[in-house]
Amino acid sequence: MQAVILAAGLGIRLQPVTRDRSKAMAPTLGRPLVERAMMPYAANGITDFVLVVGADDEEIKRHFTYRSGIEVRIRFAVQEERLGMAHALAAAAEFIEGPFVLSACDSLVSGEHVGEVLRAADSADAVLSLLDVESGLVARSASVELDGIWVRRIVEKPVPGEATSNTVSLPHYVFPRRLIDHLAGVGRSVRGEYEIQDAIQALINDGGTVVGIRAAERCQVSTPEDLLALTMQLLREEVEPTHIATERVGEGTDLVAPLRIEAGVVIGDHCEIGPNVYLESGSSVGNGAVVRESVVLRNARVRDGQRVVAEILS
Repeated sequence: MQAVILAAGLGIRLQPVTRDRSKAMAPTLGRPLVERAMMPYAANGITDFVLVVGADDEEIKRHFTYRSGIEVRIRFAVQEERLGMAHALAAAAEFIEGPFVLSACDSLVSGEHVGEVLRAADSADAVLSLLDVESGLVARSASVELDGIWVRRIVEKPVPGEATSNTVSLPHYVFPRRLIDHLAGVGRSVRGEYEIQDAIQALINDGGTVVGIRAAERCQVSTPEDLLALTMQLLREEVEPTHIATERVGEGTDLVAPLRIEAGVVIGDHCEIGPNVYLESGSSVGNGAVVRESVVLRNARVRDGQRVVAEILS
C-alpha cells in the first residue's frame, strides 16, 4: 500500500513558526512535522510515500534528499494552488497505483491506531479514522453518520442542524484506487475548495463500503501553542530526550534535562537551560539567560539576561 501525505499548507495560523518555512517543515524535536506524520505509517510497513507539496517548497525536498532519518521511497507531487484536499489528491493521482493511505501532515495519531485502520481495509473498500468530539466542535470538521461501523454520510464543516452525531472524520483514510475516478465530479464547496468528503460520499453512493475506526486521541498542530505542547510531550516520551550536539556552551551554564540542543547553537556564560527545552540549529542564547519549557527557533536570539518560559521564540 502507498501513502499520500498532504504537505502543501502554508501554516498561516502557525506563524511565526512558518514565517520562513511551510507547515510541513515546522520543527518537532529534530524532525519536521511531516516526518512525524509519516512515522506511524512507516512503522506499519508502508515504504512508498507520495508527498504533495507547494510549488515553492524547496526545503522539504532538500530534507528528504539529504537529511531525513526515515528510510522509505519518497516522490513529490506539486499542488500549484491550495484548493482543498480533493484538489491536492488529484495532483498525486499519477503516482497512485492501487489502494492507498491519505493523511494530512498536521494531524498525528498513534502507530497502534494506524495499524487498526490498515487492518480494517481488509473488510471494506475504504476506511475513515473517527473521533468523538464535543458538539460545539463538529462544525470545524467533517461530520459522519454511522450505521454501526459503516459510514452512510459524511459532510465537511456542516451548518447547524446538518450534523447527525458528534462523530467526526480525521484526515487519515484508506481508499481504493477507484476513489480517484470520483474526483472529477467534485465541485467547489462554499469555502471555495474541492472537498475530499464529496468524493467519499460519491464512493458510498456508488455502492462502496466505508468503515469507521475510532481513535482514542489525536494531536492537531495548527498553532504555535499546539507545537509547543507537542514538543513538551515529545521531550517527556522520547527514548533519548536529552541530546546535546553543540560544543559552544559558556562557562557556568547549567543544562537541565530533558532537552535537545542541535549542532551550531551558541550558548553564553552563566545561563540556565532546561528542563524541557528545544534549541533549533542556528539559534543562540546570550549571557545570563534563562530558558525553560520553551522552543527557540533557528536564527532566533535569546538576549543577555532574558527569561524565556513556556513560549516559542522566533
